[in-house]
Amino acid sequence: MPSRQSGSPVRIRGLIAGLAERHTISVVSFVSPGEEQTRALQEIRAFTDEVVAVPNERFGLSKPAKRSMQLRSLIGTKSFARLRHESRPFQAALDRLFERSSFDIVQVETCVMAHYAFPEGPAVVLDEHNIEYEILRRTVGVAQGLPRKVHSYVDYQKLKAEEEASWRAADACAVTSPRDEATIRQAVPRARTAVVPNAADTEFYSPRASTPEPSTILFFGTIAHYPNTDGLIFFLDNVLPLIKRVCPEVRLLVVGPAPPPEILRRAASDVIVTGEVPDVRPYLERAKVVVVPLRIGGGTRLKIVEALAMAKPVVSTSLGAEGLDVSDGEDILIADNAPAFADRVAGVLADNALATRLGSAGRRLVERSYDWNASARKLEALYHSTLLSRQRSELPSASNLVSRAPEPR
Repeated sequence: MPSRQSGSPVRIRGLIAGLAERHTISVVSFVSPGEEQTRALQEIRAFTDEVVAVPNERFGLSKPAKRSMQLRSLIGTKSFARLRHESRPFQAALDRLFERSSFDIVQVETCVMAHYAFPEGPAVVLDEHNIEYEILRRTVGVAQGLPRKVHSYVDYQKLKAEEEASWRAADACAVTSPRDEATIRQAVPRARTAVVPNAADTEFYSPRASTPEPSTILFFGTIAHYPNTDGLIFFLDNVLPLIKRVCPEVRLLVVGPAPPPEILRRAASDVIVTGEVPDVRPYLERAKVVVVPLRIGGGTRLKIVEALAMAKPVVSTSLGAEGLDVSDGEDILIADNAPAFADRVAGVLADNALATRLGSAGRRLVERSYDWNASARKLEALYHSTLLSRQRSELPSASNLVSRAPEPR
């Protein structure tokens, strides 16, 4: 369900909000039980003509049930993501909506939803938040233990085939970065694509006058998302101890929903794990620096754009900042190993002028290049070009016009 929380829901919400003033929008979305989903449902109704919420019990699987589904994926033909998002009730909800309403565009959020059946009339635009199979391919390289490596590799092969098929089937694809656009065009040279950057609500995420806590580091996002879990464990085990050598009073805030047991076990007096919060901005205000120590990922990181929008200095890996138009040393700091990452974070903690300079430059970058209204306009342009192309293809060709001319008498 579109929301302000983190990850894909933020992108969906931002684009819907940017399009809503000029278009009539209906949303069909999976939901999970919980208070945040209820708030998100109420909020998105303000932007849309209709919202259809379909519960998906597979989003809250127990560990044994999840392992069973992973085994089904391993020995079957479908990726784990495909199995997790298959739902007869969802298809039925789509069918009912298409029976009572007509649409110009059907926007599909990520390849894992592209297997559903749509009517022939509307143009299908696939919004690729990431190149999903790249996340699995990168997971193979860093995963701990042979079972995870094997499952990730097999799943990667299946998801890659599914994802490339979704590119071929769509009338157009939106992506978050030029790099992802090049990946699609290499696989499907005739694909119609457009870069629709991840962005921030620059009014909602705006700098505050409050003074940050001098030794506080923030990591935020959906903690259960494996790339976040992996990056956070790397930071806690390899980077934070090095920072503490030069800044013993440092503490880390870990903010976001569903922290897994391996993160909860690492909580301490100087590692505060909050779980889900209604609003991340108070934690951004408290932080002296935001860290993005990711080793796995795809697309572009919303957490970086949102932190920069609040004029917070960010230290990230190269992969974490992949696809964003940032410059190391100007509006972000980049480091790709534990000693360098620790040095960069410690440098920001110790240097108020550096923190202010990076934060101000980051805010200017977001205002210039990463606003949801601007991204919505780019998506809208893709809609128009796709519809125009379809209209032209439906016009009779000159040869057909001649062949249909009446015979002379």
